[in-house]
Amino acid sequence: MRKFLVTLIMIITCFVLQTAVFRYFAFGGTVPNCLMIITCSSGIMRGEKHGLLAGFIAGLLVDIFFADFIGLYAILYMYAGFFAGLFHKIFFPENIILPLTLIIVGDFMYQFLCYVLMFLLRAKFDISYYMAHQIIPEVVYTAIIALLLYPVILKVNTKLDDIIQRSATKFV
Repeated sequence: MRKFLVTLIMIITCFVLQTAVFRYFAFGGTVPNCLMIITCSSGIMRGEKHGLLAGFIAGLLVDIFFADFIGLYAILYMYAGFFAGLFHKIFFPENIILPLTLIIVGDFMYQFLCYVLMFLLRAKFDISYYMAHQIIPEVVYTAIIALLLYPVILKVNTKLDDIIQRSATKFV
């Protein structure tokens, strides 16, 4: 239960960062996808189910506040969290390369699928423009912010694991 509550607080914090704070630091209208950072981080640190749940909650927040209909972003974030969770068994906390790679791949796939589902189906075929002006800048910006945000998320999860382990030893 503690893991879920802490993850929920981190998701809400990242949502506020992404939608309110980073709007003032937008480069060319692009803001980093902090929700993808927390979704992939949760998946890789806790496993597929936790990543799936974190992705669903993050996507549902985006759906509720910004989408025309509910469900699209929830599904996309769920897939990203689940995919990152598949790498839970080979995750080493001191190595940032795997989480950063998964965040980059997750954000790229998220943006590409958004393009396919929102623009390509409406016969807007200028993928090179969308790639150069939306996908690549957001992926790069997200990767830079992930380098700063991921160690904080890792520290919170490590501290939470220590608290849970200490409380479990009290009852034994």
